[in-house]
Amino acid sequence: MRYALRFLWNATKGHRLAPWRSPYLRWRIETYCGVKMNQVGFLEFWGFMWREKKELLRFLKWTGQMEHYARPKPKNV
Repeated sequence: MRYALRFLWNATKGHRLAPWRSPYLRWRIETYCGVKMNQVGFLEFWGFMWREKKELLRFLKWTGQMEHYARPKPKNV
């Protein structure tokens, strides 16, 4: 869960209270479903989040797994 929150925190940098304005998240939506970045607003963003919630949760779980590979804990601690 910590890694999922870290990803969301980093992905919404500068737009934490309005994540639908985040250029990174809008770009990710555009590459995932083809909706142009300029067309993603409040309703489109939350509609996408609701419609794809299972896939998004699966993605956040995957980011946590990749975090373990990217930053393994030291063995001598």
